[in-house]
Amino acid sequence: MDQSVSTKANSSILEVWGGTPLQGKVNISGAKNSALVLMAGALLCSEPCRLRNVPSLADIQGMAKILKALGVKIKQDNDVLELDPTHITTTDAPYELVSKLRASFFAIGPLLARMGVAKVPLPGGCAIGARPVEIHVRGLKQLGAEVYIEHGVVHAYASKLKGAKIYLDYPSVGATETLMMAATLAEGETVLDNAAQEPEVADLANFCISMGAKITGAGTKTITISGVPKLHSTDYNIVPDRIEAGTFLMAGAITHSDILLSPVVPDHLTAVIAKLRSIGFQLTPDAQQGLRIQSKGVHTGTEIETLPYPGFPTDMQSIFMALLTLSEGNSVVTETVFENRLGHVPELVRMGADIRVKGNIAVIHGVPFLSGAPVTGTDLRATAALVVAALAAKGKTSIEGLQHLDRGYSDFEQKLRGLGAKIERVSAPNA
Repeated sequence: MDQSVSTKANSSILEVWGGTPLQGKVNISGAKNSALVLMAGALLCSEPCRLRNVPSLADIQGMAKILKALGVKIKQDNDVLELDPTHITTTDAPYELVSKLRASFFAIGPLLARMGVAKVPLPGGCAIGARPVEIHVRGLKQLGAEVYIEHGVVHAYASKLKGAKIYLDYPSVGATETLMMAATLAEGETVLDNAAQEPEVADLANFCISMGAKITGAGTKTITISGVPKLHSTDYNIVPDRIEAGTFLMAGAITHSDILLSPVVPDHLTAVIAKLRSIGFQLTPDAQQGLRIQSKGVHTGTEIETLPYPGFPTDMQSIFMALLTLSEGNSVVTETVFENRLGHVPELVRMGADIRVKGNIAVIHGVPFLSGAPVTGTDLRATAALVVAALAAKGKTSIEGLQHLDRGYSDFEQKLRGLGAKIERVSAPNA
């Protein structure tokens, strides 16, 4: 993460005065999880590339620093990013940058495929549980690479990667993307079975295809990649961020508001939309990639189990739970993807929520109202959940942990203010 952004966020708090209905239209930024991997994917190409709809985030700045350290020339103009990876000057990713940003590990596949060597430190990121790189490493070895880990650095070598049939023990998004990128320049055909099906995987595949890669099946459990000798420049639009869209749907739902989101790909939010409809909200696709949410009055509790896509996304679990604290009756939320992803529960309880946790299961009994309180976000989506809860709470909520929020939401409070929310970022009293 960019240090100046991180320091500023650490010394700030978000003050939210709840109870105000929202109204209007909100613009959804490009997908963070696509933008980061597409930036790394540009390393596959020996010509300049252009990415459009790039969100303005601390993580994007962090990835840009890592790519610059590898020799990539980068220019940014609003949401357009120009990357020139023609002359890679080193294949050693710097520890001090990689250790702060998990997505930086994506560089290993493109560097190995194009340069024949990569040294990437084990990654950092949100403290939401173990996200091991073993699946990445095993897959790269199956493609013919020599890979070992020494002193916290993953070393990978291959004069030429060879196509292989690879079964992923778990449909890891990161491993699917790493191996798909590596395979684009490998000799022969690679088949990834039990691949992740997330929209960001399909977006990466489409980006690589726009550079001349031969990939079929992205978005399904089986992806086939036929290696090509080299890739060419491209001008590519990143898909809208489905988790940001889902967050604004929750903001509209919890405040019983009528708001319009655009651009949105509703198919990327099938599980979230279905769950919102089932508990009492009206969602209507609008012209030109829009989605409208309206309240139909009382909303009821439900059961949610997080699963890999197309199941209910783990990234939406904490944010949906904020809504369930005010839903009529009982709800049960089961987290199956990450083991430390219930850090928001004590903070919601501080605001008056009635939640009991046992292991990876949270039981929520709906309460009539939440009350503003000082709370702290423990990770990116947990912090977003607290903002959503604060929008409906009585009185003022003060939220710390904004360095997490700034990793994943572009102009978050400005967008909420544009919908009528009473929200302000101020310096922390002890800053």
